[in-house]
Amino acid sequence: MINKDIIQGKWTEIKGELRKTWGNITDDEFEKTKGDAQAIAGIVQQRYGIAKEDASKKVGDLFDRYGESAKDTLRDNRDEAARKSRH
Repeated sequence: MINKDIIQGKWTEIKGELRKTWGNITDDEFEKTKGDAQAIAGIVQQRYGIAKEDASKKVGDLFDRYGESAKDTLRDNRDEAARKSRH
């Protein structure tokens, strides 16, 4: 699972994807979770009547996609900063 710094940095994008996937959940409900994947999975489970394990996996997979993207961006930014400091 991705760390809290990545979640905070990507929260707007993640929340948008969550809303596309589970449109019956409001922005307020997502905000109340503070980006906690388990809390989001609980809401998904309740609202859509799916198994807890399925909800957790789907939410976790979505978060992981953004985690990889954020890690790539952080690595690229760090590499660029290193190049600039050498010149």
